[in-house]
Amino acid sequence: MLFAQTADPNLANQYFTDGEFEKAAALYGQLVEKERKSDYYFTRYIDCLTKLEKWEEAEKAAKKQIKDQPENNVLFVVYGQIFEEQGKTAEAEAQYQKAIDKLASDYAAVIRLANMFQNVSKYDYAVKTYERGAQLTKDPYRFAYNLGDLYRRKGEPVKMTEQYLNALESDPGKLPSLQTIFARTLGAEDLQELQSQLYARIQEKENPDYIELLAWSFVQKKDFKSAFRQYKALDKRLGESGQRIMRLADDAAEAKDYETAIAAYDYVMIEKGQTSPFFFDAKREAMQCRRRKITEGLNYTQQDLSILETEYETFLSQYGKSSMSAAIILQLAELEALYLRNLPKAIQLLEELKQMPGLRQDAMARLKINLGDYYLMNGDIWESTLLYSQVDKAFKEDTIGQEARFKNARLAYFNGDFQWAQAQFDVLKASTSKMISNDALDLSVFIMDNLNLDTTSDAISLYATAEMLVLQNRFDEAFLKLDTLARDFPEHSLQDDILYLKARIWEKQRDYAKAIPLYEEVAEKYKEDIRADNALYALALIYEMRMNDLEKAKAIYEKIYLDYSGSVFAVDARKRFRILRGDKVQ
Repeated sequence: MLFAQTADPNLANQYFTDGEFEKAAALYGQLVEKERKSDYYFTRYIDCLTKLEKWEEAEKAAKKQIKDQPENNVLFVVYGQIFEEQGKTAEAEAQYQKAIDKLASDYAAVIRLANMFQNVSKYDYAVKTYERGAQLTKDPYRFAYNLGDLYRRKGEPVKMTEQYLNALESDPGKLPSLQTIFARTLGAEDLQELQSQLYARIQEKENPDYIELLAWSFVQKKDFKSAFRQYKALDKRLGESGQRIMRLADDAAEAKDYETAIAAYDYVMIEKGQTSPFFFDAKREAMQCRRRKITEGLNYTQQDLSILETEYETFLSQYGKSSMSAAIILQLAELEALYLRNLPKAIQLLEELKQMPGLRQDAMARLKINLGDYYLMNGDIWESTLLYSQVDKAFKEDTIGQEARFKNARLAYFNGDFQWAQAQFDVLKASTSKMISNDALDLSVFIMDNLNLDTTSDAISLYATAEMLVLQNRFDEAFLKLDTLARDFPEHSLQDDILYLKARIWEKQRDYAKAIPLYEEVAEKYKEDIRADNALYALALIYEMRMNDLEKAKAIYEKIYLDYSGSVFAVDARKRFRILRGDKVQ
């Protein structure tokens, strides 16, 4: 009855999937008779017979198919598999070799046979197929990319690298895809092997793609200095615009390798000159790196800041103050306000820039927010709120508008208008900016926790005033407010907040020896309160960024994401932990 059924391929496939190989074999047998040249149906038919251990029937069918299609060398692989299933390795290998011996010299035939070997996990024979195909087509690199893929699957990085580099020699267009493959598959030792092979090839032939890949490999290892050396050679050889080196400089700056970043930016300025479209960007970013190198360090002096100030001023005197140099002016104003504590000069710089024609809307918005900050630090709250409100109104749906709204709400908090401020913070918790959202959540919870406990708002008002004094760098006055608060409200729940703010003041003054024990006290004594994870995160950053004690930093990051998994710092703490452990993190 079964053989009388119409040969339905879908039904045959279903029987095969369900493990009903007798029924599947009957239908596949009919399909083979109907479509003699279908390798798929024939392979499935033989699969069924071997699973049923009908060896003679399988061999007979294979011989018949080969006799009918002697040119179809894929059939020898199928025949070989019958022997393989019976443990007859020598007979199987003889058939596999016949398949290769009968290989035609066209590309499609080579790919077809190699794929057949791969499908049955005969990778060595797939390799032999590609090697034979390269001989037949008289093109040694024709199948290099395919061989690279095979060696990748086999877990042989040395041979994989060799073949992929052969493929690059043949087709430079493969460079981006090879970089993606190498990024995903090569560990530190494998990258060293890649570099060794590239150096050997460059000695024979200075292929720009090899130099590009060599530089890229150094970037993967965060060795930006070596990458810069290669990119510089490539830039001179090809007479490029400097864009490649700008990208490298940006990567180095992001990784905090400021020495290399500055050298790369300087190279673009010197070698490409003022007519280069990257000149101003290079100059701005070089000064930004010099600023970050100083301000992120532990031991910068007033003289260091003064030298950097002179560099900014020299640039502006040479190239003029205009909308084109707005980013430079913003950086100088920030240096004056936050580090040199020269608020009048910072305010003057931005007020002048505000009047200059041609300033982009987003640059004007940033200018107004920074200017609002400096007016607030200078005690002019009215000017500050006016500027924030202008940005909020002009960019209601944008992140910069939300930042302005947050700062206005924080001003209300400083001034004691807690209910209005909390309403704004509650809305801003949904901000697309992680920083704004986290800060808004922090202040909203803080107000809710401390305002609802009081019959008056005296305690939280004192604390808010102290926070504003810290923002204005009036540290001695802030300490007095906090001491008054601790004395007058000894039972208040703000005790952890008082310690935390004192720690922040010492940290702002770079007195880490005084900041660390206060943060530790908050984390240990007030484990269940809202400042505990803040204190731990601040500690971890100090140990990582300021003290260079990476083991202590790593331990604290681990504690944050394990013990405070709901913290806004948990995700970043886990990421920083993995980086310090040496993991590859995107």
